[in-house]
Amino acid sequence: MTSDPSNIASRWWTPSVYSDRRPFLTKRQAITRAVRDHFCHEGFAEVETAILQISPGNEAHIAGFATSLRNPSGSESSLFLHSSPEFACKKLLAAGERHIFTLAKVFRNGERGPLHHPEFTMLEWYRTDPYEMLITDIQRLLAVVAQAADTKMLAWRGGQTDPFGEFERLSVAEAFSRYAALDLLATFDDALPNRDRLASEVAQLGIRVSGDDSWSDLFSKVLSDRIEPNLGFGRPTILMNYPACEAALARVDSHDPRLAERFEVYACGVELANAFGELTDPAEQRRRFQSEMNERERIYGERYPIDEDFLSALAFMPEASGIAVGFDRMVMLACGATHIEHVLWTPVEGHR
Repeated sequence: MTSDPSNIASRWWTPSVYSDRRPFLTKRQAITRAVRDHFCHEGFAEVETAILQISPGNEAHIAGFATSLRNPSGSESSLFLHSSPEFACKKLLAAGERHIFTLAKVFRNGERGPLHHPEFTMLEWYRTDPYEMLITDIQRLLAVVAQAADTKMLAWRGGQTDPFGEFERLSVAEAFSRYAALDLLATFDDALPNRDRLASEVAQLGIRVSGDDSWSDLFSKVLSDRIEPNLGFGRPTILMNYPACEAALARVDSHDPRLAERFEVYACGVELANAFGELTDPAEQRRRFQSEMNERERIYGERYPIDEDFLSALAFMPEASGIAVGFDRMVMLACGATHIEHVLWTPVEGHR
């Protein structure tokens, strides 16, 4: 079976290329069916959210696709393809739903590679239950996916992980200490990150530091260079207790204001999931969105609108937790594929 990403350069529908990909797609079909059955059995309602939204999201480094809506009067409104169904799902929680999931097509501009595609599928679910329950959810889900793919191990580029055993739980601070010999929490002044203190530590690691790097930029450099490549081998890793400044839609940890109720899931060095104890304070959410958009404008020279309707809905939303899983990546690892386009029925045309 072809697994060399260079074959992606050929047209996906070419019979020889498609025949190599079809076993992956057949497993994708089985996984999709199993995931839907699993959530329905767990009492979740499947929802379908609108792709066209007022805002593509308000995270500094996620780029959206802009479009316009022509109204019957002839006027036009600016809209975006959503980068996540999150805002719409939270409005449904505000409306009264309590346990929901969705398999949503989402869109992120400027992202393409073995693990990225401009159009991909996000599996998201939300529950009006404590944040910790999401850990149990994701452990059960990966086992369901592996069973549907008829595999005992998740694999990517020579690495393997067992989706059936107990997951490793590792705080971000512990990961920075273990893999970068860096005391991350010591780079805070009370609850505020100290950019210069982290810059000094990062420079000692031999990682390039630019004058305009923010604390967040430096954090991301260490995370991608030293931490992520070591996570999720042998068993999946729950990377938890993220710095609050790295969790724009999450609640602050009640025991430590430097941290937030956020975790990510890694397998074979690949990020699979991002989970939050959801923030429900509209004023604080506005402040965070504005801060993210200020950063986007500083770096990219543009900002996205804030969905005022979403902020209004937060005032009605119950305490909840939510998680987003890169469905295509999860399928890749369950099938042993090495490129995301191996598991997409019809990849987006364009330069790779």
